[in-house]
Amino acid sequence: MVEKRQSRREAVNEHKRDLILAAAKQVFAEEGLEGASLRAIAVRAGYTPAALYFHFESKEDIYAEVLEASLVSLGAAVDLAVAKASTPAQKLKAAAMAFFRFYAENARDLDLGFYLFRGGMKPAGLGRARDEKLNAALEAALRPIAEAAMSLGASRQRANLLMVDCFAHATGLLLLLHTGRIRMFGASAPDLMETYVKDRIAHLSEEVTSC
Repeated sequence: MVEKRQSRREAVNEHKRDLILAAAKQVFAEEGLEGASLRAIAVRAGYTPAALYFHFESKEDIYAEVLEASLVSLGAAVDLAVAKASTPAQKLKAAAMAFFRFYAENARDLDLGFYLFRGGMKPAGLGRARDEKLNAALEAALRPIAEAAMSLGASRQRANLLMVDCFAHATGLLLLLHTGRIRMFGASAPDLMETYVKDRIAHLSEEVTSC
């Protein structure tokens, strides 16, 4: 009987956390980290601000959990795409394009990921421990790109550089896509990303063959 009550309380608490995180994601998307307040999150979730402190230490703590959940979803999307591919070249393309598509289809998740650049271009974090955990989650989502590159014959250093290169290229195109600036050039962000990835794979294959 005691175990059932404990299990029920845990389920209720977990449900409350989920409601708070869902509300927080909406508020952060609308107001950003700086503009959002615990009161606004609490009102959106249907709780008092004091109730939030039972589950979270601070606004930054909530933001970190929302972003971590987003990065877990990103990683799952990349892993699923890679699992469907056969050759190293196909896996590299699948990983890079899955990363791009996830953020192309989920603009709010991309906004969450740009927390380091709030307040202009001066970087700011959520605290060292949180930043390290979130950076590790992002790196894990990108890691299949480097792993596929090494399977193609690239050194670890070269594979890591390619991973960062794909990340930077995707981020630039996503920024143009979600701000509508891509229309200025009459171009397609997905097509440009796919062309870029194909070129990187071809260039890598040439490098490996010439060595």
